Order: sequence, then structure tokens, then C-alpha cells
Amino acid sequence: MGKLLERRKAVSHFGTLPGSGTVEHCSMSSDVLGVTKDFSIYLPAGYEESECRYPVAYLFHPAGGNHEMWISKGDLPLIADDAVRSGMAVPMIVVLPDAAGEGDFHLGKHLGYFSVPGWDYEKYFHEELIPLIDSTYRTICDKRHRAIIGASMGGEAAISYAQKYPEYYGSACALCGIVGHPEQSQMATTDKAYADSLIANNPTAFVENAAPEIVEKLKGIRWYADCGDNDYFYEGNIAFFLAMKRKGIPIDYRMRSGIHGWYYWVTGMAPILQFLSIGFIGV
Repeated sequence: MGKLLERRKAVSHFGTLPGSGTVEHCSMSSDVLGVTKDFSIYLPAGYEESECRYPVAYLFHPAGGNHEMWISKGDLPLIADDAVRSGMAVPMIVVLPDAAGEGDFHLGKHLGYFSVPGWDYEKYFHEELIPLIDSTYRTICDKRHRAIIGASMGGEAAISYAQKYPEYYGSACALCGIVGHPEQSQMATTDKAYADSLIANNPTAFVENAAPEIVEKLKGIRWYADCGDNDYFYEGNIAFFLAMKRKGIPIDYRMRSGIHGWYYWVTGMAPILQFLSIGFIGV
């Protein structure tokens, strides 16, 4: 299992507000990847003072950024704090893994959440990162209380992970996921392995080809997808929704007015936290 190397509390200008959570930036050594990997984590208000255990959500960033992106651009701490204060969501831990590629714009080698030759990210995630989080933080470490979310590149990965590892996740949510897009092979100009991984992990194809016993496992996960009507990937997301319906797999699907970008993802996060919370408490 990977080893935690550092936990550093992030500076927040909102930390004095009642009911504010905290953010830590962390680093860990990965035996699987052979490198040091970073991640950030949001801890809900009251975490440090209590002995309670909390449900946990893993939130994946889009391409072109890193593990801090949902904090710097996505306002995740503020959204989560407000959702909990209002009663819209239950307090939860949110883990922000890093899947940035190399280079100044994070689009080079080792980009993405899927395993490629010489870079077994999925093994790192499930055999090192999740066990490290569960042993370091007070998570409720079972399927029902573990969820996975992502936007764009991270949205496809969130859905695909839940499909391939259904024993891990109770809920899976995608915001504008790169799902079934016909030009996926052109999405990465600097790393063909990344582009190929998007095609190989197409969630729509997975559903369409799923055997009956796999379909039954997929029915044990709560699914949610949201994609704008002017997004690059709206057709692929609709195709994914229809494939799920044809297989009889329940899914909450949203299509709002909007394009592929942070405004759409930020405005879609609070409803996702509410959706997760319903699953966590078993309503």
C-alpha cells in the first residue's frame, strides 16, 4: 500500500465562517506507479472535533488541470459547506485525486485515470489510494458510503470505474463526461495512449455489451449524468442514457442549458451532493 508522506492544511479565507470545512493538500508514495502522487481532501465542518465516521466521495478533475482544480476553479469547499448548512447534503469527505499529465498544461504523458502500458493508474487508485484514505481518515469504508464523481475526462472515468469495480461504489455521477464521442482519438494530441484509453473505456459500449450478470451488478449502483444541451458530448451522453434504459438500469439524467466548462460543472455540483446524500442515508 502507498505511504502518506505529507498532509498540509490549505489556507482559506472562508475558514472563519460557521460550518466551514477544511482542505488538506497531501502527497503519497506509490509503489504501483513508482512516483510520488499528490491529492487534496475536503474534510467537513466538525471533522477535527468529532469522532464520527463520514461517507466519502472521490471527485475527478477534467483534463488540463490537477488535483487542486476543483478547489481553485470549482469552488468545491464553498459548495459543500453551503449544501450541508442548508440541509441539502450530509457532511461527507471529498477526495480529489490527481490524474494530471506531464508538462506546463498537464496534458502530456500519464494524463488520465485509466491504465495504459507502464502506468497502472487504476491499480494505484483501488489498491493504494482508497486503502490509504480509509486508514488515514475516518471514512465509512463500505460500498454504500463510497461514491465517485467527475467532470469531462473525469466524468467518463467515474462512470467507467463504477462499471468495472461495482463492488466499490454505491453511487456514480458524471458532469459532461467524455462518453461515446466519435472523435475521442483526437482528444489528446500529445499522448496517444491517453486517447486510446478513452476509446477502450467507453461507458456506452460497456453497457451495450454487458452480460445479464453484469447488468444486475450495475443495477446495484445509483447512476447520475448531467450534460449541457450545447456541450461537445451531449450526443454521447444521450446515447449512454438510452443504453442504460434499454438494459433496465435506473439512471437520473439531466440536460440543462449550457456548454462544456466550469460554470456548468460548478452549478451542477450541489444537486450531485444531494443525490449522493440520499444514497448515503439510504432513503
